Amino acid sequence: MENKAYANIPAEKFQFVKDRDISHDKKLETKPVGYFRDAFGRFCKNKGSVVAAIIVLLLILFALIGPYAMSPVYTGSYGSDTDVMNYQYLLPKLSFMEGTGVWDGTQKEENVNSAIYYRYVGIQQERGGEVILSESRSGNTYTLRVDTYRSMRVFQKTLTLQQYQDLQQWQDENNMQVILPAVNSVRAQGYNTNMSVWFVSDRSGTPTLDSQGNLQPAYYTYATESARNDAYTSKMRLADDPYVNGDTENGWSYARRTGTSAAGFNYVVRVDPYNYFIYKYGFEPSFIFGTDRSGYDIFTRLAGGARFSMLFAIAVSAINLIIGAIYGAIEGYYGGAVDLTMERISDILSGLPTMVVTVLFNLHLTKYIGVVPALLYAFILTGWIGIASTTRMQFYRYKNQEYVLAARTLGARDRRLIWKHIFPNSLGTLITSSVLIIPGVIFSETSLSYLGIINLNSSSMSSVGSMLSAGQSLMTTYPHIILFPALFIALLMISFNLFGNGLRDAFNPSLRGSED
Repeated sequence: MENKAYANIPAEKFQFVKDRDISHDKKLETKPVGYFRDAFGRFCKNKGSVVAAIIVLLLILFALIGPYAMSPVYTGSYGSDTDVMNYQYLLPKLSFMEGTGVWDGTQKEENVNSAIYYRYVGIQQERGGEVILSESRSGNTYTLRVDTYRSMRVFQKTLTLQQYQDLQQWQDENNMQVILPAVNSVRAQGYNTNMSVWFVSDRSGTPTLDSQGNLQPAYYTYATESARNDAYTSKMRLADDPYVNGDTENGWSYARRTGTSAAGFNYVVRVDPYNYFIYKYGFEPSFIFGTDRSGYDIFTRLAGGARFSMLFAIAVSAINLIIGAIYGAIEGYYGGAVDLTMERISDILSGLPTMVVTVLFNLHLTKYIGVVPALLYAFILTGWIGIASTTRMQFYRYKNQEYVLAARTLGARDRRLIWKHIFPNSLGTLITSSVLIIPGVIFSETSLSYLGIINLNSSSMSSVGSMLSAGQSLMTTYPHIILFPALFIALLMISFNLFGNGLRDAFNPSLRGSED
């Protein structure tokens, strides 16, 4: 029968096929692509997930090397140092930003009364350095911008004889005043036994006089006008006779001795916190994220808390993956009565409220094994159930595939079938599930710390949740204390979820080749 479709084709268009002209498939010019390489390639095509992965990596690096990137000053992660209590509420400061008004440790303009204004003036006169950076006055109200590092309150130190002599020697060598004068307690008794009066310590050694030629006080608290008129100014004193209690002629004392013998003498001195910091640590105080209510450096404290949270979450995720994979593989492979029994056990455990379990473990287990192991047990008790369910579903999906039946026919044992033939096909889904557990654990641990259910805050460790809880009450006065932990946890949660979504799509076998 004639095919009408080719009726109008000229005969010259046709030609005979040569006997040996046989068509062959073309040789593959590209290398074969493995499962993980293909998954990585598809992951890289998701720009949002790639950016999220970079952010997660930076946060991990911050948590790992952050405490060691700063100078070894005690900031809540190293050793024990009671002096940190004297460096509270310092604002974030970068040394190269000094004088710009941004990130330079200065407060925004605030309105203060005359008492606070003269206190700042007194600090500035006594210690040197610029405390008040800008000022304006309206009646008895002053609008100031103050350097929080220069306006720190003085504190007392009790030193041994050797420590006192070393400090005096350092002052001489560096021409920097650390020990400040203090009024003799006998002199203050005439006005108020609880009064603290501090006076000018002129760095040149020259007294400061008023317009009538009287010696000027720098600043005082609870002092009356008569106390002001009767006050004297002290010259700066360096290493002059460290065994003497001070210039008793004018009522000034640089060191108050305690003890009964020359060998047992201790010296109580009043120190400039800024210069004492330089003396002790070798550089000027400058904290990138500022300090908190306990005087800890927020940068290092946050890095230490983040490191704990991440390591804890990774440990929980890894343990849950191991337990869940083994449990779910047995369920899914054997099925039947084994699956039914094991599923009922999972159902019972999944009905336990996580919050209740954590509280009970914290109350009754912490005193025996510590808060961290107790918290770990609480997260592991039911945390593996989701991984087990995912593994079980994957085994039901693959255990009756032809390649598994072929391996069984060839005599493969159950253990080999489970771990060599079925489990590798489930690995992508399990990895994704395990990665997504990490931000969930971090968020749960942060929430429990924030609510005060668990206490991970101490002089040697902290957590992001504890820092958020400590900064909540100071949100209006010192917002930087809560700002940086909040930014960290927000970035971490968003980035980890985007990263996990990218992994889920990359390891999904059904999407292989769909973008091509």
